[in-house]
Amino acid sequence: MPRSIAIATASTAKGFLRRRFRDRGNHPETIHSLCLRHFSGAIHYRKRLTRTWLHSVKFDDAFGLFCEMLQSRPLPTIVDFTRVLTAIAKMNKYDIVVYLCHKMENLGISHDLYSCTILIDCFCRSSRLSLALSVLGKMMKLGFEPSIVTLGSLLNGFCRRNRFHDAVPLVDTMAKSGYEPNVVIYNTVINGLCKNRDADNALELFNLMEKKGIRADVVTYNTLISALCNSGRWIEAARLLRDMMKRKLDLNVISYSALIDTFVKHGNLLEARNLYKEMIFRSVDPNIFTYNSLINGLCIHGRLGEAKQVFDLMVHKGCSPDVVTYNTLINGFCKSERVEDGMRLFCEMAHQGLVGDVFTYNTLIHGYCQAGKHTVAQKVFNRMVDCGVPPDIVTYNILLDCLCNNGKVERALVMVEDIRKRELYVDIITYNIIIQGMCRTGKVKEAWCLFCSLTLKGVKPDAIAYITMISWLSRKGRRREADKLWRKMKQDGILMPIICINNETLSRDHDTSSSAQLINVINEYSSLLRRCS
Repeated sequence: MPRSIAIATASTAKGFLRRRFRDRGNHPETIHSLCLRHFSGAIHYRKRLTRTWLHSVKFDDAFGLFCEMLQSRPLPTIVDFTRVLTAIAKMNKYDIVVYLCHKMENLGISHDLYSCTILIDCFCRSSRLSLALSVLGKMMKLGFEPSIVTLGSLLNGFCRRNRFHDAVPLVDTMAKSGYEPNVVIYNTVINGLCKNRDADNALELFNLMEKKGIRADVVTYNTLISALCNSGRWIEAARLLRDMMKRKLDLNVISYSALIDTFVKHGNLLEARNLYKEMIFRSVDPNIFTYNSLINGLCIHGRLGEAKQVFDLMVHKGCSPDVVTYNTLINGFCKSERVEDGMRLFCEMAHQGLVGDVFTYNTLIHGYCQAGKHTVAQKVFNRMVDCGVPPDIVTYNILLDCLCNNGKVERALVMVEDIRKRELYVDIITYNIIIQGMCRTGKVKEAWCLFCSLTLKGVKPDAIAYITMISWLSRKGRRREADKLWRKMKQDGILMPIICINNETLSRDHDTSSSAQLINVINEYSSLLRRCS
């Protein structure tokens, strides 16, 4: 373990905090004034410093208690301060913890191993890994040896920053230094690798922990099975599921939900429904993620009636729909040309106190454009702006496509200028819409000029841009230019879209056939559980 890490300085911490509080509209001096305000009418801190009180405490009360402790004389011990800091850290108020530690240090209160660990964890969780390492160096110079919890926090920080080249060796170093990494340590790195779509190294680490006699738990298996399924590696996922069964590890709500989500995304709706029934049979309560996955799968396959039934069922079971639930259903209705039903859901969503996001508005705008109700689409856009939801490039592309399809290219060009003023990146999709709109209205010459200027604008033409121009140049009898463009397209290595589609279809068919093995294992698991019952 390196011991020559620089000590965190007060000025560095202060500068960090000033930036963090400024970004959130707060300031350290404001926090200091709050401390004084809290102290003025506070009950003596010892009457509240109990485990029961700290377990259910709200932030304002915990913050007030800490401030009162700073004013108490004699000063409380570091142990007392640490108990309050732990409670605040559990509320994800990492910047506040860092600031309060700084105030505590100014009063001459020295850290112990536990308070240093809290500080390291807060720096790691707020993506300030360099400061976490600095605290570790300071801690070791004070003579404290880091615990397994301290190193676990640091490991989590490496994984959050995708620094797996540091995380994996740290696990080895821990073992060589006498710290025995437990399943939580391994799960941290495996989860980070899986989120980074590196299932191979995650499996390698899984095999390593097994060889060292550390038994994987349900969290390990959930993480790996989900990652393998999402990568289409069904056979390996099936093998891990069988391994789970042999070890008599029960599937929990996370296991079931992850498998249901994977199945619906790959079109295995029947198996997803069977898994849901299995959950109910095993008295595993579905959560919001489970219901959202089922609704999404049913909407993808146009089974909106069943999707609405699942929606009603989740409400009946006391599971409140979130923005994702409503967005999924609204999108399903709009894609099925039932945009008015989607709008009714949007109104219901607002009535429930949920605020639509950019995806909600984009879906409705697109739905009305597809239905030919351009005026209503514009009203939804206006409402979006009025409600403080900033339109993104997708929003503008939908409206541009609507204008161009109705021959209003000049208005579309004005909108492109508005996009530039808003400093949104205009990508090839946007230019393709304009080029196609120009060509359809007979402005092939202008479209050709725009196409030729794309490179100067820092935008690389794609297959659609090439094919559009080749087609319209040929129609206008400009064969030589069309042939030249065709050769340039091949020279640039741009494939025709049909090739990409065929490859995608082949890949999808292969994945689906492989998934049969995983389905068989799940069926085996279900049968086994029923026999045990």
